Amino acid sequence: MTKLEAIVQPNRFDQIKDALIEIGVEGMTISEVRGHGRQKGHTEKYRGREYETDLLPKVKLELVLDDKLVDMAVDAIVKYAATGKIGDGKIFLSKVDEVIRIRNQERGVAAL
Repeated sequence: MTKLEAIVQPNRFDQIKDALIEIGVEGMTISEVRGHGRQKGHTEKYRGREYETDLLPKVKLELVLDDKLVDMAVDAIVKYAATGKIGDGKIFLSKVDEVIRIRNQERGVAAL
């Protein structure tokens, strides 16, 4: 099993979610987060005054997947998140040793 964490632009989330559901992803956790990478924020105007925003809004997806779904999930995220510009986001993959469903104590892939 693999944990996939993706940080993406909020306006790309709905397409990504639909694509993940279409390939068979049954569960995901979504958080609204703020952060920056290389773009270091940007300058905005509000009521005639300029101010600098250094932490930009993003959406964080967290999924634990059967290993056979990982490549398809990564491809789906990249397809719908990529604009080719700075700020498209990142995907992090890490191995998961065990998953336990609290309700009935199922373990492993069956608990996903």
